Order: sequence, then structure tokens, then C-alpha cells
Amino acid sequence: MPNFVNITVLSLLALWLLIPVLLLVVAGISARANSHASLQRAWKMGRGLTASALVASLAVAVLLMLDALGVPTNLPEAARPLGLYPDGLAVWMALLISLLGTVLLRFAEGYLKGDRGERRFLPWCLVVLASVMLLVFTHHLVVMLIAWVGVSVALHHLLTLYPERVEAQRAAWQKFVVSRLGDIALIVAVALLYARFGTFELSELFAAAAATSGGWQVEAASVALAIAALCKCAQVPLHGWLIKVMEAPTPVSALLHAGVINLGGFVWLRLFPVFDGLTLGHYLLIVVGGFTALVAVMTMLTQTSVKHALAWSTCAQMGFMLFEIGVGAYTLALAHLLAHSLYKAHSFLASGRTVRASRCERFLLAPLRQRLSLALPAAALAAAVLVVWPALVSHNPLLGVLLSLAVGSALLGLPVGIAKPKRLALFAMALALVPLYALLHGVLAPALPSTYTPLTLTAGLLGALMLASLVLVAGAVTLFPQATWVARWRVHFSQGLYLAQPLQRAVDAAAPVRPWSRSVSNTSGLKGELS
Repeated sequence: MPNFVNITVLSLLALWLLIPVLLLVVAGISARANSHASLQRAWKMGRGLTASALVASLAVAVLLMLDALGVPTNLPEAARPLGLYPDGLAVWMALLISLLGTVLLRFAEGYLKGDRGERRFLPWCLVVLASVMLLVFTHHLVVMLIAWVGVSVALHHLLTLYPERVEAQRAAWQKFVVSRLGDIALIVAVALLYARFGTFELSELFAAAAATSGGWQVEAASVALAIAALCKCAQVPLHGWLIKVMEAPTPVSALLHAGVINLGGFVWLRLFPVFDGLTLGHYLLIVVGGFTALVAVMTMLTQTSVKHALAWSTCAQMGFMLFEIGVGAYTLALAHLLAHSLYKAHSFLASGRTVRASRCERFLLAPLRQRLSLALPAAALAAAVLVVWPALVSHNPLLGVLLSLAVGSALLGLPVGIAKPKRLALFAMALALVPLYALLHGVLAPALPSTYTPLTLTAGLLGALMLASLVLVAGAVTLFPQATWVARWRVHFSQGLYLAQPLQRAVDAAAPVRPWSRSVSNTSGLKGELS
């Protein structure tokens, strides 16, 4: 029986590893497809492989739960020779990637049918999915680094799917420059960790970090890793390309915003056990992530284009996620990553319906006094619960404030004319965010190492400053929307405070993009983007 179990586990893990390899093979087949029928077969194989990855990931999750319950599966021992690291984080990410890949490929096949970009989209999309899977599965830092670069290179080809779109070319080249900066930063981080601990394997790395103190190499690696994450997650002032890539087709936007852009957060969630408490890299994430969230939230509220609003929303959400990592709220960051990916994939794939819905008449807001009479007590009650139950937010007061603000802000959009029973129901639904977060925390916490990271005074002050700034600015816009000074600042926020322009000018000067010279006689198949 034990031999049967070992063979079954090894076979399942081999299949888990084989799927991204087969995706690369199918990508090569689709790139060389010389007929419509062969291209359709490649689409079908791609969907089949991503669906198989979903099933295989569920099976690995079952093995992982059995192992946690004390049932011997020898999962870590069987995975190591294959170069895999099947922990909870890898399984959650694998489930997310395979689900998004299956849905995205099904949507894109119909969306791009008959489009001249169809033949180029499929192979590079499959390369992106395969690279992300390898990045998530691997136990080796060098393989992780190669997959990280592979994702970026393949995405560049997707962003330049239509070469005659000058703005798309400009955005793609700006992203190319930012990505290379992120690649260099990640290479430096990996080299410093190897110099300190003498290994590239994750299990050995974590064991060595737990047995020895940090040192300057670890501190410097945290800064380099923070820079890599800030580049990948499009944080200020490296965010301009994210707003301009709306020229790419909707499936590319969904793949970018729902998957690729989260990888900076994933790498931090993978490597945070190496760091002893909060480092300089954490402080960098708090400052830049918090400031990006502040600017992006206010800019998002001024946008008239659906997709530009979604892009600024992604920028803000990534800022919040990195801010949470910076203050040591790793479980909350994982929940944020997963929820944002699913939400943003749906938002982009359903953006056409969003445009139609935006044309409907909007509800008038209830009087400010009525909204505050619900929002303030709800926030106070949520805060009281968290004071009594501090373990829910890992004894982190910043997280308590953040969750309380979320409860209160959920009621600030109350429309006029809502009857009292419905107002009470909305009040209860807002408070339900606290037990809902408790449930998510309980489900996701076992996926990460149980490392307690106390909040330092410096991190607490920086985090409090960022949250206070966000509350003050958002509160001013909410309470005084007609004020002259608010209208004046809305003009500047509509352009993102012009923070992306210096990098854009530098990239344009270094690599100017010229209009496409080739004439396009048939553009009937070109899919225009929604605005």
C-alpha cells in the first residue's frame, strides 16, 4: 500500500509539472499552424490543458490537506526531485491561474475569431500561462527568476499585438524598460540571498534563515525585492504603462490585470520567511504602496473611460496589497491578491455590460447626515469587535483601522429613499465584512508560514500617515464635492498628478516610436476597445 501511495503522489506531481511544459509545446504548435483547423485544435488543446491544471491542482490540494491532518503522503519528499514546492500558497495560486486561464481562453477564442491578431495571441498567451505556473510551482530561485522574465517577454508581444497602434507601442516599450529594471532588481535579490545562505532551494533557504541571523545581504535583498515588486505591480512613478495599455485587446487586459500584475506580491509572499521581522524593503513598500493607493484612488474617481477607471483601480489595489505586505499582513495580502484577480478578470471580460450599465440613470445619494448615521456606528462597532478580538487582525492596529474603515465606507454610498428595514439590512451586511474576513483569514492562513511579524513603531507611524492621508482626501471629496478647491484638484488628479510623465518622456527620447509604415487594407476584423 505505501508503494501504491508513493506512485500515485509522484504521478500526480509529475502531471502537475507536465502541464506547463505541454502548454509551451502547444504554444509552438499554434505559432506554426498553417490552417484555420489546426489553429482551432491548438485553442482546444490549450483550454484542455488549463482545465487539467485545475483538476490536478485540486488533487494536490487534497494531498496537502491529508498531509496536514497527519495522513502520510510523502508529498514534500516526492516533490523535491521534480523541482516542485507544493505548499498552500502554490496550490491557491495554481487554482487561480488554471481557472483564469480556462475562462480567458474560452472568452478570447470567440472575441478574436476572425481577427488578424488571433494567430499571434494564442501562442504568447500560452507562454504567459506556462511561465506563471512554473514561477508558482518551482522550489528553485533561478527557475523562478527565469519564469519571471519569461512572463514579461511574452506579455510584451501581447501588448504589441497590433503594431499600427502607436500608443500601444509606446506603452509596451515603457513597460519593457520598467520590467528590465524589475528583472535586474530580482537578480540582485536572488544573488544576495545566495551569498548569505549558499543555496537557491526554498526549503534549504528557509531553514538556513531560521537558523541564522540576517545580515546586510538580507537587508539589501529586501530593498531589491521591493523594487522588483514595485516595478511589476506598476507603482508610482513607474505606473504610466499600465494606464496606456488599454490599446491592447480585452483578453490581454484581463490577463495582465487579473494575473501578471500580481506577481510582485506573490514573490514577496513566497520569500517573506527569509526576512527577520520588518526590513527596509518593508518600509519601502509601505511608503510607495500607500502613496500609490492614495493617488490611484483619487484618480480613478475622475475617469470617464470604463477601462481607464479599471486600470487606475488595479494600480490602487496593487498599492494596497504591497502596503499590507509592508506592515506584515501577509494573510490579508494573499486574500487581497486572490479576490482582486477574480474581480478584475470579471470586470474586464464584462466591461461591455459595464458600459451599458453606466448609461442608466444613477441613484441619488441619501443626505449626508443619514449616511453618516449608519457609517459611523458601523465602523465603531467593527472597531469594538476587533479590540475584543485582536487576533483576527494579527494584533495589528493598522489592519483593525483598515477593516473598520472598509465597514464604514460600505455605507457611504447609500441611495436616497431606502426604507428603514432595508437600511438596517445594509447595516448588517456591512458589519458582516468582519466575520467574512475572519472566515477568509481562517481558510488562507494555513497556506503561509506561521511567522508572527510585530509592527514596529516606524512602520506603524508610516502606515498611520498613509491611512490618515487617504481618509482626509477621500473624506474631503465625499463631504465637499462642490467646493472650488476640490474641483481644482480633480483636474490634476484626472491626470494622475502628472507623475508618469518624466519616465514617459525619458523612454520616448531613448526609443521613439514611429507610426507604422505598412498599409493596412483590411481592418474590418480589428476589435476596438471600449471606453
